[in-house]
Amino acid sequence: MKYTTVIGLEIHAELLTKTKVFCGCQNSFGSRVNGNCCPVCTGMPGALPVLNKRAVELAIAAGLSFGCAITKNTRWDRKNYFYPDLAKAYQISQLYAPICVGGGIEARGGRFIRLNRIHLEEDAGKLVHTRGNTLVDYNRAGVPLIEIVTEPDLRSAEDAAEFVEKVRRTLVYAGVSDGKMERGSLRVDANISVMPEGSGVYGTRTEIKNLNSFKFVKKAIEFEAERQAEVLNGGGRVIQETRRYDENSGETFSMRSKEDAHDYRYFPDPDIRPLVITDRDIERVLAEIPEPPQKRFLRYLNLGISAADADVILENKAVSDLFDGAVFAGANPVAAANAVKGEILRHYNPAEENGDIDMSAEELAKALKLAEKNEISGAGLKTAIRCMLLEKMPLDGVLKRENLIIKEDSGLVASVVKKVVENNPKAAAQYKNGDAKVLSYFMGQCARELKGGALAATIRAELERVLNSD
Repeated sequence: MKYTTVIGLEIHAELLTKTKVFCGCQNSFGSRVNGNCCPVCTGMPGALPVLNKRAVELAIAAGLSFGCAITKNTRWDRKNYFYPDLAKAYQISQLYAPICVGGGIEARGGRFIRLNRIHLEEDAGKLVHTRGNTLVDYNRAGVPLIEIVTEPDLRSAEDAAEFVEKVRRTLVYAGVSDGKMERGSLRVDANISVMPEGSGVYGTRTEIKNLNSFKFVKKAIEFEAERQAEVLNGGGRVIQETRRYDENSGETFSMRSKEDAHDYRYFPDPDIRPLVITDRDIERVLAEIPEPPQKRFLRYLNLGISAADADVILENKAVSDLFDGAVFAGANPVAAANAVKGEILRHYNPAEENGDIDMSAEELAKALKLAEKNEISGAGLKTAIRCMLLEKMPLDGVLKRENLIIKEDSGLVASVVKKVVENNPKAAAQYKNGDAKVLSYFMGQCARELKGGALAATIRAELERVLNSD
């Protein structure tokens, strides 16, 4: 029997606040182990939480970015469970009045994937398994976290991975989260079931916890859907459970039975007052949200950029901001897009540079304009971009040091062309016999000799004159 895969996602994103959600401890990655924790985030008796206003604002920003309705009267609940990474044996979360409800995002093919809710909660600590022991680092405990919960609208592993990428990009552009999956600041739980093709009745679902890359989201869902189909075709039944994905084997393994809400014994947190969010609060947050990637994409198309190139530019916000800055400074949009796709992305690694590009958009625009006016060559433009990006040099300094400004000497061009043609009689004969492709070879030889001292159009014209003469 053939089956349809039904997928719902829970995407956890840590928020870009300076401090944790219920205390004043620093919210930063890579700090000394257990260096960012206090009696509140470690659950010491008598320690009382104080809500971080900025975390609420970022949660609202996330909701607005996905078209959610913002709950005007929201409150906090205790989710009770025991695990070593949760020192106080409960997590402050939201079950009954999440801060954002509804909304969604358009997926591939135009399908709209609905969100059920976005709620604000605190993250747990991190377990470190080493030499047969398990250690706990509470630096992450209390870090503000939003959980984005979809409806079961996704139908393939590929669509799910693409959806997570769109969610991540939206959060990064909104300034809500850095979205760094390799650091754990964006993690995915996938709920998966299968049902016979044509049926409208969902099967029993399993949940795969803590997927931390688009690749693993796709592979884990593919494996689990196939596993469930094999169980059903073999006459068995799928058990509702929580599973983990093993990156090495590419398989999922059972962890524990799947909990329902009543298993966590939710009840209102008595230490934190309910929160009232006004229309004025929402308007203020909305005014601070930068242009989302979906709108940038449409704007790029209107600038004459292809959809494929727009996607490349939008993949990283720093790159998109640099492109926008260069266009705003007067650069030709297509030329700016080519520079981004070419020399900039060839030498810029977002992971190594922590997401920043130490390069002036105005300087990039100036270099592009010089190339457009044929004052520097294409090779010279690449050199200028590379030096500005990697050596942090100002454009004027690069132009002077590398002697990039073209001062064409017609006599020099003619002599170089003559020498190259005379040194390659077989290639010259090929050209005269109709092999026009040989011209590219001559162009390369002449450009190497002239070292950027002439425009390609000038070299080509002289080559054609010499090769076509008797």
